Amino acid sequence: MKEVLSRLQAEVTQLRADGKYQETIELASELLELGTVHKDYKSILIAHITQAASYYSIGDIEEAFISMERYEEITLAHGDDTDYLQLYNVLFLLYEFNKQYESAKETLNKSMQLAKRLKRYNILSNAFSNYSHVCIKLDAYEEALENAKKGLAAAKQHEPNSPVLEVRVMFNIAHAYICLNLLEDARLVMDEMEKKNVFESFIRERAQFQMLKGDWLSKKEAYEESFQAYSTAKEIVDTYQDVYLLKTIQEKRLKISEVMKDIHQSYQVQKEYIQLLQTINERELEFKAIKLNIKHQLSKIQKKAELDYLTGLYNRSYLNELATSWFSDLTNTNAPISCIAFDLDGFKMVNDVHGHLIGDEVIREVGMLCKNTLSSGCFVGRYGGDEFVIISRKPFEETLRLANILKESIASLQLVKNGQSIQIAASFGISSTEHESINSFNELFHLADMRLYHAKQNGKNQVYARS
Repeated sequence: MKEVLSRLQAEVTQLRADGKYQETIELASELLELGTVHKDYKSILIAHITQAASYYSIGDIEEAFISMERYEEITLAHGDDTDYLQLYNVLFLLYEFNKQYESAKETLNKSMQLAKRLKRYNILSNAFSNYSHVCIKLDAYEEALENAKKGLAAAKQHEPNSPVLEVRVMFNIAHAYICLNLLEDARLVMDEMEKKNVFESFIRERAQFQMLKGDWLSKKEAYEESFQAYSTAKEIVDTYQDVYLLKTIQEKRLKISEVMKDIHQSYQVQKEYIQLLQTINERELEFKAIKLNIKHQLSKIQKKAELDYLTGLYNRSYLNELATSWFSDLTNTNAPISCIAFDLDGFKMVNDVHGHLIGDEVIREVGMLCKNTLSSGCFVGRYGGDEFVIISRKPFEETLRLANILKESIASLQLVKNGQSIQIAASFGISSTEHESINSFNELFHLADMRLYHAKQNGKNQVYARS
């Protein structure tokens, strides 16, 4: 199982990296289910974090937050420092997307504290850089500059030396200088960035540098050169189709065209901008379709996770969860909680004489009989092997009546397999909160199970309802 979980972890991570968001979310659900069953917390964490990142990428921020809440719960109980850093990183993205800037800053402060303690200077540098970025959005340029400089200092401490890490935080230093109208200081930083020789290898940074240059030239009122810098940035981004970055660039080009009063150029840029908005709208519609499909697929996966594969009845974990929810609300309702536990008498003999395939068919027949016999409000599940459990909010006497009906129905089953008649019977145990002090489903089931044992000891094929 360890190999299966490791393989699923790798596949989920790769799907996310490839931008296959629907496949990521669906496979992560399988990883989550297996990880939960086997108490593999690393698998559970990877499932939640990749789902959160995928939901974020398709714009389903509500689901992304739900995944991160679950991730945080597991991290608090079983996570390590790396898991906390992942938590802070994704939460920052979600808070920024929602424009919850104060929450974003609080999250970054936590990331900084942990990164300092671990001496993870690349993460520390990114956190300071992101903090500076948020400050710029809030027009707090002095604070942005201060944090960006701290980010650069952290980047210089990172080993091995990483010029691109330094350049990424220098963008915010230069941007803050431009916003503060300290253009000479901004130029010196930009000159230093070019000396790092990273733009040939990193296409996104190359585009962002042209945008930065356009901002600087615009501030100097060199509008033609500014427009050209933005146009160069557009050509670069066109090659990898980041439509949201293209939207920002086109808005800058449009603004400069209007300042220059170039009507022909403004018309051309406006036309390109409208086409881009149509592309973005189409992409967002695609994401909406993906979201709907994901919800449909997850609903099917959820339903499958609740059912026993052999009988189609509910499985043990679903019944446990449902009954536990009833107990949490027991003080608010007068309805009792009742439990019937039963298993087949002499079922081992069926397997020994007729084989396990015939045994499985018998189990399926009993499951079908339960579905057809029990009234509404009864939830029946297979607990494993030949043991079944029924829970309901019915009174004790009604539960006793149903158990006796089911006992007679099972004893009357006419099963013929391979020309041989198979006679079966079942023993039943009943418990209820109606006349007994029971505080949890574990207690309720244990009592029904003990009474089932007594029914076996007293001769089988009977219902035992009292201690």
